[in-house]
Amino acid sequence: MKPAALILAGSRPGAPDPVAASEGVSHKALVELEGQPMLAHVAHALRDAGIERVAVIANDPAVVALAQMLNCEVIPAEAGPSASVAAGFVRLGAPMLITTADHALLRGEWVSDFLLDTPEDADVAVLLARRQAIEAAMPGSRRTYLRFADGHWSGCNVFLLNSKRAESAIETWKLVEADRKRPWRIAARLGLGMLLSYALGRLTLAAALGSLGTKIGIRASLVAARDGLAAVDVDKPSDLVDARGILAQRRETGGQS
Repeated sequence: MKPAALILAGSRPGAPDPVAASEGVSHKALVELEGQPMLAHVAHALRDAGIERVAVIANDPAVVALAQMLNCEVIPAEAGPSASVAAGFVRLGAPMLITTADHALLRGEWVSDFLLDTPEDADVAVLLARRQAIEAAMPGSRRTYLRFADGHWSGCNVFLLNSKRAESAIETWKLVEADRKRPWRIAARLGLGMLLSYALGRLTLAAALGSLGTKIGIRASLVAARDGLAAVDVDKPSDLVDARGILAQRRETGGQS
């Protein structure tokens, strides 16, 4: 059973997004790459993976209009990402795949591989890429990594809420997102033993996710991305330059990069 998909394209309150500001648009989902808005790249990738029902979390009028042009459902953005995901889960139900509008390089095959590699009994799955895979795919890339005993990992902004029980993970996801650059705090949430194991360099990220899931009554699984480029999104103008270069190369090589 193919999941429905939710694309997060809400606007964060506060300072203007630097990518949108650099391109003179109201939201970075509208920034064009290879003649298409970023949101269109993401929606097409999901459809390439065979996902028919796609919804977009949005509150920018131009993004709402674009989502409708792409035949996506529109769900009003809530106060933050976790609240928006919760609203999406109410509408779409399980299984529901989540990604972001700034995942400009997303490919249908990455989504299909993620779904194939997710254990059948997982309630929640998270796609992450190993540092080696990212640096092999994009030499010179500088990223923030989660450093655990099973490697250095970077998030890919692709998640799967695979069962109704996954609903209980949404609020916890908010806490993990807040600590995503401070893995010791994630370990600390799991208790003194886990924190000590992390401090000694013995805690794997797979074990940490599994324990976090157990603590809230679900099965949570780490899925390793097969392509390191799955961890590349567009957070700043320099990322946009990289994404445009990679997409141009992909076009020139017939989609093989």
